[in-house]
Amino acid sequence: MSGPGRARGAGSAHYQRMTKEERRASLRLLGSLLNPYTWQLIGLSIVVIVAQLASLAGPAIIAWGIDNGLPALAEGNAIPAIGAAATHILAALVAGGLMYVFIRWNMTLGQTMLYSLRKRLFLHSQRLDMKFHETYASGRTVARQTSDMDALAQLLNSGLDIMVGSVLQMVFTMVLIVSMDAPSGLVMAGLLVPATMLSVWFQKRSSVIYRQIQTNSARLISHFVETVSGIRAVKTYRRQQANGEIYAQLAEDHRQSALRSIHLFGIYQPTLRWLSSITIAAVLVVGGFRVLGGELQVGVLVALVLYARRFFQPIDEIANFYNTFQSAVAALEKISGLLAERPTVTDPKDPVELPEARGEIVFDNVSFRYQDDLPLALQPTSFRVPAGQTVAIVGSTGAGKSTIAKLMARFYDVTEGSITLDGVNIKDLDLETLTNHIVMVTQESYLFSGSVADNMAIGNPQATREEIRAAAKIIGADIFIDQLPEGFDTDVRARGGRMSAGQRQMISFGRAFLADPTVLILDEATSSLDAPTEAIVQEGLEELLGQRTSFIIAHRLSTVMIADRVLVVEDGQIIEDGTPEELISTGGQFSQLHQAWQDSLSHSELPASKQDGESDAR
Repeated sequence: MSGPGRARGAGSAHYQRMTKEERRASLRLLGSLLNPYTWQLIGLSIVVIVAQLASLAGPAIIAWGIDNGLPALAEGNAIPAIGAAATHILAALVAGGLMYVFIRWNMTLGQTMLYSLRKRLFLHSQRLDMKFHETYASGRTVARQTSDMDALAQLLNSGLDIMVGSVLQMVFTMVLIVSMDAPSGLVMAGLLVPATMLSVWFQKRSSVIYRQIQTNSARLISHFVETVSGIRAVKTYRRQQANGEIYAQLAEDHRQSALRSIHLFGIYQPTLRWLSSITIAAVLVVGGFRVLGGELQVGVLVALVLYARRFFQPIDEIANFYNTFQSAVAALEKISGLLAERPTVTDPKDPVELPEARGEIVFDNVSFRYQDDLPLALQPTSFRVPAGQTVAIVGSTGAGKSTIAKLMARFYDVTEGSITLDGVNIKDLDLETLTNHIVMVTQESYLFSGSVADNMAIGNPQATREEIRAAAKIIGADIFIDQLPEGFDTDVRARGGRMSAGQRQMISFGRAFLADPTVLILDEATSSLDAPTEAIVQEGLEELLGQRTSFIIAHRLSTVMIADRVLVVEDGQIIEDGTPEELISTGGQFSQLHQAWQDSLSHSELPASKQDGESDAR
């Protein structure tokens, strides 16, 4: 075969190989969850075995009571009958008590494993770098912690009981039936063949359907989370109808897969019960003729019928558990896939100690691309910023300004070249040390649920209330905070929904002030502030920026003009570098931006009547 057909065959083989690899990875993950609790699992297995033996003893005790206790009772001796009844009650109490112990122990153990995995998954997702979080849908991450964890919980809660209890129940039941009456055992074995074939048929189809259900559920959750996260864009561009149609289609896919599962169960369970009824009838007929022929006792026949009824229950449980197992395996594949993700930005093996830093930043022939197949976002760039200097970075949208900031904060690693802090390559610093020295404030002023003070203290968890209030006062945030219902103790609510964009940004400034970094990066950090608020913040900014190396990325030249130096970036390259005054005098791009800004200020200061007159003249 050649051409497209061959390519499809190769792709199919690759998919199967990847599926096997994912399956092995998921089973390794399951093994890593179970290994620390090996002895507890052995203990639980012993409890299940004894409980099953106690439960299965019931019909045998009844058989002995009928065949021996009743004749003795007829002769006036009640002891055998009473003994049989007492033994049956004792066996039931033992079985019930052991199952109570098993359920409590198993559930506790399962929740302990889930707790360990949830924490491991959460911490791992926190360690992954920005490259992962900007490409991996947030809804998929949520699904790993919700629907996938729920599927795994079902496996841990019922897996041992089914794999050990139900399987042993079938084995013990068959052994008891054969030992009591071999012909009845042969009847059971004969009818076990179609029941097994039915279960295999069910398992093959249900595994496909359950995987579809798991996938559709994850897509549904992902779309819901992303829609809610981007609700402002949804409402701005009136995407409610379009998103509703997408969600309806995803919900319909989920419904159809669930209906296919229901249809499959509708065939399997009635057919299995039908086979169970036929088996009971066959055992009763065969055993009945043997009782009439004097080859079998009545009590044994009763026990055989009771065991025949019990025999098919584990088959149903095992078949249903197979679906749970498939769902859990699919969930484990997704969870293990997320855990297999490795951050590209990592701590060095032998980090350099840098307890104190002056703040000198040097870019040495640095270039960067976001993906291997994308062009360079930053062309080979070199510059040196002395400690304590305030540098403004300006340029058009997409020019590479934020890329420079992200590389300094080591959200990404450079593709070529190096960035040093006081002569130390930032790759040689552990991430905690780097974060202590370099802090970046972005235009996305994200607030977490909690009080205003809690959100500001993220910059320095050891900060006292007095230090938090002092930081707020420096940036002018204390004015609006004191007007809140509970002041600094006011709950900002989810994502800071109780605050305006400008207020959220000022609180994020407070975080940076409390962090007291050596190098401060403001990436469009004043974009959410109106002119009066920006004027208030400006004083606080000048006080802070004058003490440390600072980078200001902004479109507003009112913020840029406080800088000691300006870098003009265009197409991933620095095309101008100098003080604001020097660049204004050269007549380059910054000079043009400055002139446009001055013109806008002049126009805004014209009296309204004069503006109207100029408008009429035009």
